[in-house]
Amino acid sequence: MELLAEEYLMPNYARLNIFFEKGEGVYLYDKDGKKYLDMLAGIAVNTLGYNHPRLTNAICEQAKKILHISNLFQIEPQIEVAKILSENSINGKVFFCNSGAEANETAIKLARKYFYSRGIDKYEFISFKNSFHGRTLATLTLTGQVKYQEGFYPLPAGFKYAELNDINSVKRLITNKTAGIFIEIVQGEGGINPVDEKFVYELYELTREKEILLIIDEVQTGIGRTGKFFAYQHFNIQPDIITLAKGLGGGVPIGAVIGKKDIANTFTSGSHGSTFGGNYLATVSAKVILEEVLKENFLNDVKEKGIFLKELLKDLGFNPRGLGLMVGVSLPNDIQSVDVMKESLKEGLIVGIAGNNSLRFTPPLIISKEEIKEGIEILKKVLQKFN
Repeated sequence: MELLAEEYLMPNYARLNIFFEKGEGVYLYDKDGKKYLDMLAGIAVNTLGYNHPRLTNAICEQAKKILHISNLFQIEPQIEVAKILSENSINGKVFFCNSGAEANETAIKLARKYFYSRGIDKYEFISFKNSFHGRTLATLTLTGQVKYQEGFYPLPAGFKYAELNDINSVKRLITNKTAGIFIEIVQGEGGINPVDEKFVYELYELTREKEILLIIDEVQTGIGRTGKFFAYQHFNIQPDIITLAKGLGGGVPIGAVIGKKDIANTFTSGSHGSTFGGNYLATVSAKVILEEVLKENFLNDVKEKGIFLKELLKDLGFNPRGLGLMVGVSLPNDIQSVDVMKESLKEGLIVGIAGNNSLRFTPPLIISKEEIKEGIEILKKVLQKFN
């Protein structure tokens, strides 16, 4: 089968030669029956793990009714999901799409449309070095990493990059054309880099002072990943626009943008759209995810399990960083993260890699402390091979 993949699939992924056949809880099984403890969750996507009974049943039951119509008609679960998202964030309005890149692309358009509708000529954006916001032409330009941009020139104009946690570097880039500042509360692809609390408040006050929209990319950090429903809720701030995807659908593709009402209302009829965005299958899945994540003690448990994971990593000699169950560690320069990831697979553990030679841990939020301990014991065994 791998030979067919090589012949018929574009070679843009460095795929590992493993074929998974089924999953249960936090475990995956390949076609040979080998069991793997998954501490990556499809890169922070599989919020409730695999074969979660409520999610699986909801998907199956909806498939018997309607998978898709279009946004020419009302879609009841879409409205219900929008209500939950709004009431648990900024009391805004929601637009649904299919991915994080689409969500960030939408946020760019929404911010520009907002200022245009007010007769204000603002169209530039500031993001941060080592950020990641997607792979469309606009969002890879918004992404502060040259390696994602190479080969796709010329890039769209109007994007600048500041240093994370350096407010003066932001101030130097602001002009009277600056429409918005995009930030991840924890940079994901950049290496699991959290923002400093002082910097968050400085940035928030700066955007209020300069009448710039604060756009928080919660694609990877949202829907409980950091122990709060949204990562920005670790701080006493209110973003103007929130983008999300990944964990919202639990594996079913869905993205969303939440905008404050005065901003959202500038998306008038026909100004933006998505064929598949917010269809029945996607929003029925999202509703289950949201209801489970918002159950009493669920988020607190995520926070506690994140602390437990960090403690175990400290015992291995690491200095872990991140929030909740979004944790990263840097490896010594003589050990490559990709080699550790591949050796871990041989031992039945799935971990991720991220920028700056780091390992990334984003397990399903339902993982238990016992399963976390199991995973770190496997990692310990793997690391001994490199000593």
